[in-house]
Amino acid sequence: MIIDLIKQKLNLALSPKLLEVLDNSAAHAGHIGAQKGGGHYHLTIVTEMFENKSLVQRHQLIYQALGDMMKQDIHALGINALTPSENLSR
Repeated sequence: MIIDLIKQKLNLALSPKLLEVLDNSAAHAGHIGAQKGGGHYHLTIVTEMFENKSLVQRHQLIYQALGDMMKQDIHALGINALTPSENLSR
């Protein structure tokens, strides 16, 4: 399953304290990306590796960890990328 692979890659690369991945693909069933097989996902990830990183740098780390999945398996990815201290203040 794609969610399991996403979690595996992110756990290995970023050692998150919290990782939630939701599959929103069903809501986009008629969408072009869905027709080509790419899913729509949303993730919340909390890791110390995001400390002193900009939002763009955090997203780049996630994209790097997911690698080719971003080209084939994932059409759209919503991201909440937080540090542990940011997560506590929510």
